[in-house]
Amino acid sequence: MEKKYNVGIIGATGMVGQRFATLLENHPWFNVTVLAASARSAGKTYNEAAGSRWAMKQPMPESMKDMIIEDAANVEAIASKVDFVFCAVDMKKDEIRALEEAYAKAECPVVSNNSANRFTPDVPMVIPEINSDHIRIIEDQRKRLGTKRGFVAVKSNCSLQSYVPAIHPLMKYGVKKVLACTYQAISGAGKTFERWPEMVDNVIPYIGGEEEKSEQEPLKIWGKIENGEIVKTNSPSITSQCIRVPVSDGHTAAVFVELEQKPSMEEIIETWESYSGRAQELDLPSAPKQFLHYFKEPDRPQIKSERNLENGMAVSIGRLREDTQYTIKFVCMSHNTLRGAAGGAVLLAELLCAEGYMDR
Repeated sequence: MEKKYNVGIIGATGMVGQRFATLLENHPWFNVTVLAASARSAGKTYNEAAGSRWAMKQPMPESMKDMIIEDAANVEAIASKVDFVFCAVDMKKDEIRALEEAYAKAECPVVSNNSANRFTPDVPMVIPEINSDHIRIIEDQRKRLGTKRGFVAVKSNCSLQSYVPAIHPLMKYGVKKVLACTYQAISGAGKTFERWPEMVDNVIPYIGGEEEKSEQEPLKIWGKIENGEIVKTNSPSITSQCIRVPVSDGHTAAVFVELEQKPSMEEIIETWESYSGRAQELDLPSAPKQFLHYFKEPDRPQIKSERNLENGMAVSIGRLREDTQYTIKFVCMSHNTLRGAAGGAVLLAELLCAEGYMDR
């Protein structure tokens, strides 16, 4: 793609905003022209506003250090400087919905990491390898908003990226029921061990709102567009437990699946390894060459060795075996702030650009 898009990061000082900054530093399609945050950070340089709280292993991009943070509430001013924005703000849900819709109505598309609009019926919640066709709902959303370019598109919850990609290719075998237990890294809460010392040598068996998201969001991802809305599917039934564990980055899931058919273990592994989606078809810059990787070793996948696989955008699977209560069980893992958060949003933005939704 020859065209370069000017983009903004709304919520640039937070952990996901920082991850956006590192991912977009040398992006072949996107050029960061605006960094925005709350009024208390506005007027400061990025280094002044976020430098002491920089949580990434990579250094703050030199090209952004001296950029002046703008007030995210100045919607019209920011919208005039960019082709679209990434949004990763820390606000109440109703405030986030209002802010994202304000940008959309200012004819500035929004690619959001936030959960506030995930169940808005005409907002697509997209994993590009799974339900890329849902971006067609944008035309209906534009009619509702009265916009020509503006819209909101969102990525799903970070924990879903560990197990939904593994379940999706198995749909051809008739997925009836799923039990998913996720073991989630502290960066999912926007924390580091320095900021959250009580997580060292600890496990917390509760993450607020996470189990509802884990059980309901996949049903929208697998839903259908009907009469200008994305209608959730009724199956498979999903139940989950979500646990915070002392890991910096990377969400692991233990998954149990009941199938109508009984394929061999070899057939299932081949189904995973051969699966690809629209992101691979379009050869998007952030897309992994191979979406799903299966590991035959009994002690894999592991966080340290697999979380950065294919720049943190691949999903790792292992320990597939028959189960006494369900048909099969397995373990899978993905990088929660790359595939699961900012990286997934960047990949979604690439899909929207490639499909023409960001054009002026």
